Amino acid sequence: MFKITDLTRRDIINLADGAKLGAIKDMHIDPATGTIKAFVLQGPKKFGLLGVGRDLVVPWEKIKKIGVDAVLVELDTFHNLHY
Repeated sequence: MFKITDLTRRDIINLADGAKLGAIKDMHIDPATGTIKAFVLQGPKKFGLLGVGRDLVVPWEKIKKIGVDAVLVELDTFHNLHY
């Protein structure tokens, strides 16, 4: 068992290309069942007026393994997963 805050310290790795995707910023939780529906990852920093990119939403079905040091996800495309 682990705490939700422990997840924020783990690397999120995409199995499709080995890329680090960013830190867990938030979660979508179904209030009726209490189950996690998605992880929200902090978008990459960008230069400009706001200085932040769009957040990346990873559906629970795409999370393949939660390990001690990393969370493995399998994402083919990103365009449908952003907020």
